[in-house]
Amino acid sequence: MSLHPSRLVRSVTLALRRLGRNTAHGLGKVATPRAGRTVLAIAVLAAAGALVWSHPPLQTVARGEVGIRSNRFTGETSQWTAGPVLVLPGIHTLRQYNLRDQLYRPVSADGSAQFQSVEGLSVGVDVGVRYALDPRRLASLSQDMPGDIRQDIVQPAVQGVVYKTFTRYTVREIFSSKRGEIQQLIEAELKPKLAADGILLRSVEIGKVDLPADYKRGMERLLSEELESEKMRYTLELKGKRVQEAALDADAERVRREKSAEAAGSEQVIAAKAQEEAMRHVLPFKQKQIEQRQLEAEADKVSRIRTAEGSAAARRIEAQGEADSRQKLADAEAYRLDRVGKITSEQMARDGALVTRHPLLIQKIMADKLSDKIQVIIAAPPTDGGFIGSALLGAGKNGNPAAPEMDSAEAADKGAE
Repeated sequence: MSLHPSRLVRSVTLALRRLGRNTAHGLGKVATPRAGRTVLAIAVLAAAGALVWSHPPLQTVARGEVGIRSNRFTGETSQWTAGPVLVLPGIHTLRQYNLRDQLYRPVSADGSAQFQSVEGLSVGVDVGVRYALDPRRLASLSQDMPGDIRQDIVQPAVQGVVYKTFTRYTVREIFSSKRGEIQQLIEAELKPKLAADGILLRSVEIGKVDLPADYKRGMERLLSEELESEKMRYTLELKGKRVQEAALDADAERVRREKSAEAAGSEQVIAAKAQEEAMRHVLPFKQKQIEQRQLEAEADKVSRIRTAEGSAAARRIEAQGEADSRQKLADAEAYRLDRVGKITSEQMARDGALVTRHPLLIQKIMADKLSDKIQVIIAAPPTDGGFIGSALLGAGKNGNPAAPEMDSAEAADKGAE
């Protein structure tokens, strides 16, 4: 337990005085005024030492906290962050505040957070309020800040808002459908209240909701039925939207087909116009092509006629040349035949004359004609002095040649060999 500095100095002074009186009384009547001043100085020094020991001039502000130093005489305040702070005993006072986020959960006297609903039922709701001190306003509000901020500021503000808010809703709404709305209302109402006292509201969290067992089972069944109803409603809405989607798709398809048909018709019209425009240029071009082809055909005709005429003339010239050549060849052949006939006649005349002079030469010639392999023929000369070969030729006595006999010829061949 710490004493006020002035009281401490006063207590030390009185104790030293009593010590001085006891000392003077013990020494008898030898004490002097100088000895009294010495004792007083010692007492003052001792009081100052005790004061410094009990209230050190240097204090430390922890990390995550802020220190507000106040001057007792001038009322001036200054704010200090983490680190040492000079605090003169008897002059300055230093108060430290935690700047970290803090969580407050409203709890009733029995240890549970029971709230009343609009039906008057008690509902256990896990409510958490996260807050922090505003460092920008601590210097100005530190003089008026209570010692326990949680108990003196946060708790009354939270309970005043939270209990009032829950009484506006039914248990069913608190349990299921209105949690977000309740949380937003509490934050909207609680935030300016805490801000007026230099406290920043971070968030309000609503957790588990405890209901009476019977009510909870009924609520769960009701919620289950409602969920089924909601599910059916969403299913019907989904099917309805699917029907609408199909109708919209059909309309879109119809419009798309109409647009496609219109586009195709427009495209055909444009193509026809383009073709018509093109035909204006194509027809003269085709006409010119026809004229060109006619001219080309006439030119080809003339060229072919000229070529045929040239070919006919060439053929006539060639035929004339061929006729002339053949005539000359015929003349040459006739001349040759004439010459050959003449020579042959002359040769036959010479042969006749020779045969006339030498009749046996006929036999030799005949033998030469029979075969080039026959060198010698031995035959009896005809008795009538006729042709020696008449026997070989089978001629009869009447002078008619007989049919050749193969045996005689073969014999003649063999004899010749």
